[in-house]
Amino acid sequence: MKQPKHAHDAPVPGRRLVLLRHAKAEPGKGSVPDAERSLAPNGRKQASRVGMALTAAGLVPDRTLVSTALRTRQTWELARRHLGGSQDLPFELCPQLYAASVSDVLDLVRTVDPAVRTLLVIGHEPTMAATAAHLADKASDDAALAQVRVGVPTATFSVLSAVDVPWRKWGKKSATLVRVGRPS
Repeated sequence: MKQPKHAHDAPVPGRRLVLLRHAKAEPGKGSVPDAERSLAPNGRKQASRVGMALTAAGLVPDRTLVSTALRTRQTWELARRHLGGSQDLPFELCPQLYAASVSDVLDLVRTVDPAVRTLLVIGHEPTMAATAAHLADKASDDAALAQVRVGVPTATFSVLSAVDVPWRKWGKKSATLVRVGRPS
């Protein structure tokens, strides 16, 4: 497997976890189940911009885990069109991400192939922000940590990095929260 690279083409040290809250969805309507809510027109634009932002930041994932909710699947489909030109990025639909707890997310992360260096997880609030806050160690960016502690808006991604921690050992305070991003 090719070593992932930063935007400036230097090899990426360790592992990076990108936790993404899906883009803006249509409001819930009486007969439409929550899991079947689709992206709003603005959400479709957000999702595309997320893909561009991840590519610009050198965060093209080696693997992606996606909630089975329609809005998360649509976020992935639109974002991946802008992830470095590759349409064949490996992903997995994970039903357990729909109503996941922090523990559920970590259980999935811990099963990821050790060869994966950048993992993208697309899910829901409050779990995406809570997972970032749970994983964040004392070296984390203060502003990013403050943001995930209160929750993140739609189409926001949190980036965590750990140099010498294999996926199977990711847990409380095991990674550095390096940034929270949201494309304009």
